[in-house]
Amino acid sequence: MPELTHRRRLLVLAICCMSLLIVSLDNTVLNVALPSMQKELHATTAGLQWTIDAYTLVLASLLMLAGSTADRLGRKRVFMTGLIVFTLGSALCSIAPNLQTLVIFRMIQAVGGSMLNPVAMSIITNTFTDTRERARAIGAWGAVVGISMAAGPLVGGLLVESVGWRSIFWLNLPVGLAALLLTLRYVPESRAPKARRPDPVGQVLVIVLFGAMTYGIIEMPNAGFTSVLPYVLLALAALAGLLWYEPRRDEPLIDLRFFRSAPFSGATVIAVCGFASLGGFLFMSTLYLQNVRGLDALHAGLWMLPMAVPTFLCAPLAGRLVGNRGPRLPLLIAGTAMTASGVLFAGFEAETSDAALFLGYVLFGIGFGFLNAPITNTAVSGMPRSQAGVAAAVASTSRQLGQTLGVAVIGAVLAAGVGSSSYRDAFVSAAVPGWWILAGCGFAVLVLGAVTSGAWARSTAERTAARLEAPEVQEAVRA
Repeated sequence: MPELTHRRRLLVLAICCMSLLIVSLDNTVLNVALPSMQKELHATTAGLQWTIDAYTLVLASLLMLAGSTADRLGRKRVFMTGLIVFTLGSALCSIAPNLQTLVIFRMIQAVGGSMLNPVAMSIITNTFTDTRERARAIGAWGAVVGISMAAGPLVGGLLVESVGWRSIFWLNLPVGLAALLLTLRYVPESRAPKARRPDPVGQVLVIVLFGAMTYGIIEMPNAGFTSVLPYVLLALAALAGLLWYEPRRDEPLIDLRFFRSAPFSGATVIAVCGFASLGGFLFMSTLYLQNVRGLDALHAGLWMLPMAVPTFLCAPLAGRLVGNRGPRLPLLIAGTAMTASGVLFAGFEAETSDAALFLGYVLFGIGFGFLNAPITNTAVSGMPRSQAGVAAAVASTSRQLGQTLGVAVIGAVLAAGVGSSSYRDAFVSAAVPGWWILAGCGFAVLVLGAVTSGAWARSTAERTAARLEAPEVQEAVRA
């Protein structure tokens, strides 16, 4: 790809951020609309979980395929296809007649979404080649998540109260169309020097693993462990198949050699834990504010601002810290703040006090704001640029898998705790185990951030990069 001017690079960054905005905005707006959807579509807690997890599950399953396909066929081409499918899926969601149809249309949305974030990150990685400039670009990318978290609940709440929950999907239409036209005009095409072959067996195993695991977790409170045991065994079989099959391929869907790098492995697990916290936090907060406190969607959105604003403010700061000092400090701040937030809710029932609830939201917002930039930067730094799409896709997959598991696990724990009681009567006590889980996820971010960002970890990343580059160098010499 030819060197672009600074102004053109910033324009490419802005276009890529637009794709992240519609995907992130879709999730935050949807959370505020859940109680309204529950009433109109007569959905159970498990049904609400599926409106979120059907999307994140398909997204997580297809992200690595999208990343490698973009490296092979062209990142601009795949990115534009994703914008078209995501926008079409959003239009279909807005006219869904029932819960089952909505879940199917959310899956169509996810097929398009899988072609957006990892491909956009790959475009950014190949556009911003300077290490510090790339870190700042990723910081701006992360700030978009904060924008969506700040604007999503407010805009979503206003739309739900004034027009209805279906209007939340209309937001994606103008942004998606604008991003499509701008991409066509300004984003240059790029692809990996050497095309990667498809890996259909690996792709099927990933879908089976994620799908069986998520179904088992969500349905366990209602169906019982015996009924979901076959799905648990199926997930374990798919995992074993991946571990056996992928290392035997020359060009696997998941290059397990990446995980020899301690920073990359740490970033992957941190992403799962951090975004599991986000998924669980948003799910419980939305149900609490509207079903327990009795707030309407707009006022519930206002209550989410103490979490959203710190995320927006801290994300670019995290990007600068990563560029200047590395990922350790942002990860330590993130882990500490998220752990403190979880403990405040689990140990001190922060929901029962406005001041404590406000503080818990602020702490989580600070923690999540510092989380995204070091994950992304660590995942792609040190990897060969030709594999940037795959490396970015693994990081994005970890995020979506984490959010899927967070909603599934926390929703299952909450459903089991509430039982046949009403949310208003049983929520606070039923939510305590869920908050402890989120505190544990925050503590895992803290520990892994400390362990996988030191000198030893960096040495493993250097050795891994050398192994990954060696075949490419040998191929170039032969050519």
